[in-house]
Amino acid sequence: MSQNIFRAYDVRGRYPADLDERVAYRVGLSFAKMLGGEGRVLVGRDVRLSGPSLSQAITAGLIDGGLEVRDAGIVPTPILYLGVVELGYKGGVQVTASHNPPEWNGFKLVMGDGETVSEVRGMSTLKKIFQDTKVDHYRKYEAERVDIITHYIERVKALVNLRRKVRLLVDFTNGAGCVVGPRLLREIGCNLIALNDEPDGSFPAHQPEPTPETLAQLAQAMKEVDAELGSGLDGDADRSVFIDDKGRFLEGDLTLSVFMHGIEGRGKVVYDVSCSSVVEDVARRLGFEPVLSRTGRAFMLSKVREVGAVIGGEKSNHIYFSELHGFDDGLYAVAKMAELVSRIDRPLSELIESLPRYHASSIHVVEVPDEIKMRVVEKVGEKLRQGAAKIIDIDGVKAYYEDGWILVRPSNTMPQVKYTAESKTIEGLNRLKQTAERVISEVLQKGV
Repeated sequence: MSQNIFRAYDVRGRYPADLDERVAYRVGLSFAKMLGGEGRVLVGRDVRLSGPSLSQAITAGLIDGGLEVRDAGIVPTPILYLGVVELGYKGGVQVTASHNPPEWNGFKLVMGDGETVSEVRGMSTLKKIFQDTKVDHYRKYEAERVDIITHYIERVKALVNLRRKVRLLVDFTNGAGCVVGPRLLREIGCNLIALNDEPDGSFPAHQPEPTPETLAQLAQAMKEVDAELGSGLDGDADRSVFIDDKGRFLEGDLTLSVFMHGIEGRGKVVYDVSCSSVVEDVARRLGFEPVLSRTGRAFMLSKVREVGAVIGGEKSNHIYFSELHGFDDGLYAVAKMAELVSRIDRPLSELIESLPRYHASSIHVVEVPDEIKMRVVEKVGEKLRQGAAKIIDIDGVKAYYEDGWILVRPSNTMPQVKYTAESKTIEGLNRLKQTAERVISEVLQKGV
C-alpha cells in the first residue's frame, strides 16, 4: 500500500495496487475511532467496478469500530454530503475517485457538519490511527439500505424555479449522476436530452473527467439538437462543465461570473487562485466582495463557510452554493444554470460575450513525483519572485506582473505540478507562459 493515498482532501489511489479491501477496512476502523466509536454514519458510492467490495469493506470497519451504518447505495457525492448534514448522521463515507480514471477509487470522509477529512481537518490524525491499526482479516456485514435521493430531489425542487422550459443537453458520463439527474432535471421543467445516462463503472463513452476532449460527443450534439445549454458531469457528479448555445465551453471562472448575474442580493464571492481576473472584475461591477482561496474542495468549502459567501467557484468548475450548506454540487449547478437561462432575456452566449475579456492559457501539467512536487513549486516561486510585482503564495505561487499573472501549483490529487498564465494581450500571455515553462524546466533539470 502506498502512503500517498492520504491526500489533501480525501483518500485515493489505484485499485488494487494502492488500496484494496483490507485498506478500506482499516480506513473505516480508523474513521470510526475519529468519530468516537458511536453514532450513525452514511455510506454511499459512485459507479466504479471496485465500489461494491470497497464499500462493503469500509462498512465492516465502521461497524467494528462501534458505528451504525446506513447504506445509500449509488449516489452522487453531493447527495451524500446533504444526507449527512440534513438527515442527522454523525458522519459519512463516499466511495469514489471522482474524476480519476476507472482503475482509481478512494474515500471522501465527511464529518457531521459536512466538512471533509482533509489536510486542514483531521487527515494527519486519520493517517496516524490507520498506521497504528493492523488487520489481517475481517468479518463482512450487510448495512441497512436507506433512500436519500428523494430528500435531495425535493430539496432542490424547492430551490429552483424555471420561468419557461429550457432545451438542455447533458452528458451524464455513465456516472453516479445517472441515478438521479435525468429525473430531477425533467421534474424542474427542463426539456432534457440525455447522453450516456446508464450507470457503468467502466465509463465506456469517455473518461470521467469532463474536458473539451472527453465531451466531444456533447459538443457535436449541441449543434444537432439546437440546445440552449449543454453540460457534462464528472464521475461522482460534484462537478459540471457547461457549454453555451454557440457550443463554447466555459471554464469555471466564467461559470462563476455568469452565476453572479442570477443572484438576488449581494455578498461575498469566494474564488480560487486559478481563476481569471474576470471574477474579481465582475464581482466588483455587480456589487459583490471577492475573496481569494486555495484550490480544492476542503479549502473552498471552509472559506465559503468562514466568510459567509453567497457562492464560490473554482477554475475546475466546482461551484459552491450557500443554500446547500456551501457544498459543491454538479447537478444542482446544472439546475441553477437552466433557471438562469430561463430568466434572462437574451441567449447565454450574449451574456458571456458581455463579460471582461482576458487571454489565458490552458492548465498545463508536468508529471512530478508526489514526494518532490511541493519543493519544485517552492523553487519555481523563488525564481519568479525576482521579477514579479506581487506574489501570492496561499496555494503554490501566483506571480503578478503589470499585464497579467503566472500561477504554478502542485496538484492535490495527482503526482503533478500545474501551471497557467493570463494576460490582457496575446503577446503578454505568450511571454508569461514561456517564462513559466522556462523556470519550471530549469528547476527540474537542476533537481531538488
